[in-house]
Amino acid sequence: MLRTLLLVGAGGFLGSVSRFLASRFFQSNIQSVFPLGTFIVNITGCFLIGLIYGLSERSATFGAGWKLFLTAGFCGGFTTFSTFANENLALLRDGAFFHFFLYTGLSIFLGIAATFIGILITKLL
Repeated sequence: MLRTLLLVGAGGFLGSVSRFLASRFFQSNIQSVFPLGTFIVNITGCFLIGLIYGLSERSATFGAGWKLFLTAGFCGGFTTFSTFANENLALLRDGAFFHFFLYTGLSIFLGIAATFIGILITKLL
């Protein structure tokens, strides 16, 4: 159990740091009311988890340890749906209803689509 916790914790640390850096990069370089940094991170995280699960179903590419490290750890730390919820509340609070619906709708639809595409790509390889 300790090994599992260390794998998930190490992956989560790297995922969280990666999320922070990626989100900060986009928010610093693209000025917008739309929370682009978190949006890109969430869609990318959904795509990555789709690739990882697809590859692990297709072959023994990832052992159980690597799968835990990459999915529960890295992708769990990388995706930011708690931030997503908070940003949506801020958009509602600010009266930015169009951006609220756009952000929520696109995040859910593209997140599911990116996960599906990630799995599909692994089946086509």
